[in-house]
Amino acid sequence: MTGELDLEDRRALRRVAGLSTELTDVTEVEYRALRLERVVLVGVWTEGTAAMAENSLRELALLAETAGSEVLEGLVQRRSRPDPATYIGSGKAAELRDIVIATGADTVICDGELAPGQLRHLEETVQVKVIDRTALILDIFAQHAKSREGKAQVELAQLSYLLPRLRGWGGNLSRQVGGRAAGGVGIGGRGPGETKIELDRRRIRTRMAKLRRQIGEMSKARDTGRGERRRGEVPAVAIAGYTNAGKSSLLNRLTGAGVLVENALFATLDPTVRRAETPGGRHYTLADTVGFVRHLPHQLVEAFRSTLEEVTGAGLVLHVVDGSDPEPEAQLDAVREVLREIGADTINEIVVINKADAADDLAIVRLQRREPHSVVVSARTGQGIDELRAAIEAELPGLESELHALVPYERGDLIARVHDHGEVLKLEHVAEGTLLHARVPGDLAGELSRYEVVAPTV
Repeated sequence: MTGELDLEDRRALRRVAGLSTELTDVTEVEYRALRLERVVLVGVWTEGTAAMAENSLRELALLAETAGSEVLEGLVQRRSRPDPATYIGSGKAAELRDIVIATGADTVICDGELAPGQLRHLEETVQVKVIDRTALILDIFAQHAKSREGKAQVELAQLSYLLPRLRGWGGNLSRQVGGRAAGGVGIGGRGPGETKIELDRRRIRTRMAKLRRQIGEMSKARDTGRGERRRGEVPAVAIAGYTNAGKSSLLNRLTGAGVLVENALFATLDPTVRRAETPGGRHYTLADTVGFVRHLPHQLVEAFRSTLEEVTGAGLVLHVVDGSDPEPEAQLDAVREVLREIGADTINEIVVINKADAADDLAIVRLQRREPHSVVVSARTGQGIDELRAAIEAELPGLESELHALVPYERGDLIARVHDHGEVLKLEHVAEGTLLHARVPGDLAGELSRYEVVAPTV
C-alpha cells in the first residue's frame, strides 16, 4: 500500500539505473545564472509505485539534458512526505554530499518545487548549487524562447519564481543602502534607506509590471487575428498535448507548414497558426501550442496565458499523446489538469495517439479502451492521418448545412448574416438576386431554405 513505507527503502537513497549521460558567488540575486553542467538528480517518492517514481526521475533527466547538462547519477528517497528542512532529510543530505564529491558534480537538481528554506539548507549541506524542477523548466523555456513575446513571458515567469526566493541567497542581502544608492535622493536622503533585499524586490516588481504591460500590448495583435478569423467564421482547431508528443510533426503532416521539428522537450514555445482543409473542402485554422509537462510551474501558466488563449478560443482540441511513452495515461491527466486551469476543459476533444509506429500494440489497445474518442496515428509515417482528417471534419463546430440559394436583393440582411456566421464558398450577382453557395449553421439554413435552388451542374 502507498502509506506503508518499506524499511529498506527508507534507509537508503535508491539509485535509478540508466540515467548517466563549486558553488559560485550568488550574492547578487539578479545575476544568479543557472550553469547546468554535471548534475546529480534527487527525488522524493511519496506515493505510487517505484516504477512511477523512476519514470518521473527519467523525465527530469530528459529535462536536465535539454537544458544542456550531463546527468551523472539519479537518486530516489522513499518518504511519506518531503522533509520540511532539507527535502530529503539531514542524514540523506549528508549522503548526497558524499555522492556529489565522488561524482564531481557541480549541481543538484531536485524533482519537485523546493521552498526557499529547503533550497538554502540543502545547498549549505551539499556545498554545490541546488535547483528544483521549476527552475529547470524555466531555464529551458528561457533557452527556447525566440519571439519578443515569448521572451517577455519567460522572463515574467522567472521573476515570479524568483521574488519569494530572494531571502537567504547571499549574506549581503540584508545590508542597507541609503542616499544615492537608494534612488539618487542626495542630501537629506541618507537615512538607513532600503535593505538590499527590499531594493531587489522593488526592482523586480517594477520589471514585472512593465513586462505585463508589454505582453498585454503584444497579445492585441493575436486578438485581432483571432477576431478576423471569427468574423469569417473559420473554425479554429488547437493542438495541445505533452511536451515532445509530436504536436509540431502533426501540424506539418496536416498542413505542410514546415514548422521546426526537434526531438527535444519544449521545442515549440511560440504558437504557430496555419490554414488547413478537410477532405470535404471546409477550411479551418490549426494552432500548434506550447507543450505541457507534469507539475508545469504555475508561474508559466500565468505568464503564457495569452499564448494559451489559442486553445481556449478553439472550437476543437486535438489532444496529442505519445503512445510509446511508458505512462501515456499520466501524460493525458497532466495536460487535462492544465486545460482545466486555463478554462479549456469543456472544449470538444479528439485524443490523437501519436507515434503508433514506435508504440507497443497492447499499450495502444489499452489507451483506446480508456479513450474511446481517439484516433491512432503516426505523424512520422502518415499512418492514420486520413482517419484523423475525417474525424476533424465530423467534429468541427457549426456550419452543418451546405446550400445553394437565390436571395432577393431586398434580403441583403441574410447575405450579411451568412458573411458573419457562415462560410461563403461562391457569390454571384444575377438579375433576380444574389446567387449564393455557402455553409451555414442550422438556424440560418432554415431561413434560407425558402430561397434554396438546385445546385448548378458543372
